[in-house]
Amino acid sequence: MNRFRLKLTLTILALISVVILLMGAFFAKVLEKSYVETLTDLLEKETLLISETVHSPEVFGDSAVLADRVQQFVQALDGRITVVDKQGRLLFDSEGNSDADGTLADLPEFRAALAGQQGISQGYSEPAKEKLLFVAVPVVDGGQVIGAVRSAMSMKSITDVILNMWFSLLTGLFIALVGGSILSARLSYGIVRPIEEMTRVARNITQREFEGRVRIKAKDEIGQLASAINFMASSLEQQMYEISENQQRLTGVLTNMTSGVMFVTEQRRIMLVNPAVEKLLGRTSSELVGKLHIEAGNNYELSRYIDKCIAMGEKIRGEIHTYDPVERILDINVAPYINAKGEAKGAVVVLHDITEIRRLEKMRSEFVANVSHELRTPVTSIKGFTETLLDGALQDEETCRQFLQIIADESERLFRLITEILDLSRIEQKKITLQLVEVNVRKLIHETAKIVQEQVSRKHLKLILPPEEDVMLTTDKDCLRQILLNLMSNAIAYTPEGGTITWSVEQADDRVQIRVTDTGIGIPEKDLGRVFERFYRVEKARSRDTGGTGLGLAIVKHLVESLHGTITVESEEGVGSTFCVTLPREGKP
Repeated sequence: MNRFRLKLTLTILALISVVILLMGAFFAKVLEKSYVETLTDLLEKETLLISETVHSPEVFGDSAVLADRVQQFVQALDGRITVVDKQGRLLFDSEGNSDADGTLADLPEFRAALAGQQGISQGYSEPAKEKLLFVAVPVVDGGQVIGAVRSAMSMKSITDVILNMWFSLLTGLFIALVGGSILSARLSYGIVRPIEEMTRVARNITQREFEGRVRIKAKDEIGQLASAINFMASSLEQQMYEISENQQRLTGVLTNMTSGVMFVTEQRRIMLVNPAVEKLLGRTSSELVGKLHIEAGNNYELSRYIDKCIAMGEKIRGEIHTYDPVERILDINVAPYINAKGEAKGAVVVLHDITEIRRLEKMRSEFVANVSHELRTPVTSIKGFTETLLDGALQDEETCRQFLQIIADESERLFRLITEILDLSRIEQKKITLQLVEVNVRKLIHETAKIVQEQVSRKHLKLILPPEEDVMLTTDKDCLRQILLNLMSNAIAYTPEGGTITWSVEQADDRVQIRVTDTGIGIPEKDLGRVFERFYRVEKARSRDTGGTGLGLAIVKHLVESLHGTITVESEEGVGSTFCVTLPREGKP
């Protein structure tokens, strides 16, 4: 912008200089012309007067008389007077007689005068080294031109005047340039500074710095332009803030969504993915963005849905299976992206991981089947033995008693199954109210052991309880008792006769660990993740014989989670199993 200021200043100074020089040249020409006209008129009058004085033959024909008459005018005229005859021969010259042997008829002023006209010319005098003005008139006698008189006067005075005028003019020009420089600099600064301010603000806007404003309070057009730029900057700042806020909200929504969102252009290239897509497809954003969806997604079904949506311009929904990095079932929704002009410019893909939903649906289906199976067995037994009794077995007292005992056992089993299903449902729905009290874990284990002592003795099991050391825990006593009872019943059920069941309690800073280890049949490694499922049994036939329902460990898991704890299992088939329950020392409501 400094170059523009310099150019503007120099332009103004150049205009001032040209104007002054043109005016000086004009006035110099006018002055010179006026002076020459005045001098010419004076010389013409003087020369005519001399011509009238010397035109008589007695004067013009006598050189001495002619010289005497003309000499009277020389001092008054303060110039040079020359007289020639009609052939142009010099008769008199006030400056000397050097041209006496020559002819002056070829000089323009004499040529005109000898022709009967007034002759005017300008010439340069070598002896005087100055410019002269010549005016010649004819000498007429009896209507005949008998010669010519020429008056000459120096133009040095007018030259000096013009030179003085030019000197004054140049001095004035210098002063004008100095003053003009100051004024033009201030003027250019006043013009350029607002432009510089506007340029600065505009450059800041291009760099997304919208805080700058043009600090100009003028009311003219530049001030109006500055106000318009300030308004534009303020408007852009507000719009960019809103865009940034919307982008932040969109980024926050996309980042925290559990569903995967992907945008595919009409050229089939992926332009946007959220972290959920990276997790679902097992690819990083750098591996997806900018790539064709068919190569980046690495899933034929997904690519087929996207291509179909872009081609047809309709919403499409379906399910796909992915196996990389893990097997998943994805619910896919593909919708065309329509811009403001109503043109289809790609597709938006939303992926939902429904693997867990499908697993739960499968579990629900299996649960219904298992419940039906478990309920059908005792109901079938009760119905069968009841029909047998009604058909005549009542007459045999021993058979009747045996059948009634079986009916009673099956009824008890049916009651226990229904009770545990209801308990599990109540626990899963968080309908139990925790009553937090301080519990002595070691003492509670000993009390629970007394409940199952008869079963332990019947199978000749060795039960090792924790040492006599109080371990205090703030928790729900009834829930903890049910956890201990179920774990102990599970260990007794799956430990062969003569086996060992060992209880231990360890306490840390804020945690208490309860372990129960048995020497039972163990759990196959492939089934370790399923032991806490409903109705899961390692040996179903044996579990049914012992009265197990397959719901005990499921109830234990949900109770432990209700107490904000964790439960893990370690097992080796044919060696035994260890269940570890970890609970916080200070329970949470």
